[in-house]
Amino acid sequence: EGMLDLARSQLGDTMDALSPHIDADVPVVGLEPSCIASFRDELPRLFPSDGRARYLAGNTFLLSEFLDREDYQPPRRLSGPALVHPHCNHHGVMGTEAEARVLGRTGLDFAFTDAGCCGMAGSFGFARDRYPVSLVIAEDALLPKVRAAGEDVLLLANGFSCREQIRQCTGRQALDLAQVLRMGLHDQPSAGH
Repeated sequence: EGMLDLARSQLGDTMDALSPHIDADVPVVGLEPSCIASFRDELPRLFPSDGRARYLAGNTFLLSEFLDREDYQPPRRLSGPALVHPHCNHHGVMGTEAEARVLGRTGLDFAFTDAGCCGMAGSFGFARDRYPVSLVIAEDALLPKVRAAGEDVLLLANGFSCREQIRQCTGRQALDLAQVLRMGLHDQPSAGH
């Protein structure tokens, strides 16, 4: 019960802070899949009679979903290979179709890792007693795929925990979608530069 009470308190404070924007019918756009999933899935279950929770559940989007909905066209094309690792909540709650459509508009030659969980699983892999399990999970598929990707391959992971697992275990830096799209706003002809 303690964790549920804490979640209710924090999400209640979040809804209070967002109330003026909810009243103005402003959608919420985010990068972190676990945060978006909590608005869509957990918020309406914790606050079933609160209209703000229902609004946020239906009007909170991953950046890729919002850009896809708005038919965003990047101003410059990127080139080069990219390996995309979807966060578990991204894959399981939102799906990756919008991400694929937005990435397809960038010009990148991208592929999803299909590697399952990165092993970090939010704060799971940060705990000393669970860290070895976290590594076993990561080494099952994700880390071998990252290591096999050449240095010219752009790594993309929207989940903070996924990026941390990749960085800590391989030394490679994965970017989130906003960082990748930002590359197309500047004079960078390819993702590998």
